[in-house]
Amino acid sequence: MLQSSRKPVAENTNPNRARDHLANERTFLAWVRTAIAVVVFGFAIGRFAIAMRQLTEVQGQALRTAGLSVWLGMSSILGGVVMVTAGLLRYRKTRDQLDAGTFQPAGVVLDLITILTVLFGLVLAGYLIYTEKSLG
Repeated sequence: MLQSSRKPVAENTNPNRARDHLANERTFLAWVRTAIAVVVFGFAIGRFAIAMRQLTEVQGQALRTAGLSVWLGMSSILGGVVMVTAGLLRYRKTRDQLDAGTFQPAGVVLDLITILTVLFGLVLAGYLIYTEKSLG
């Protein structure tokens, strides 16, 4: 008979253990959904810049922007990859803390993601204003 390769689980002293782990998994899936949205958004930004460059070439005009959209799109894609990695690390850390009964709420990671999101949004807004003024 084959033996299970799973680690033995300590006696369940926390009646909410399953609920806590399921909540942790839902939170991780929210990280994944958000990261996918950020990656797709970055791809759209980069692809739009390429499409605009091709359109201006077809019309015989020179594109008057520096092509910053491609870099912003790539930054967004990389940000999504970092976000899903951070979500996985947070999920695993929380899982271990729940098993040990030593759960600590997230702190610095959430602050960092908030600050980076705000900065990225401000850069995009500034770039949109710059593009509008240079093309308009």
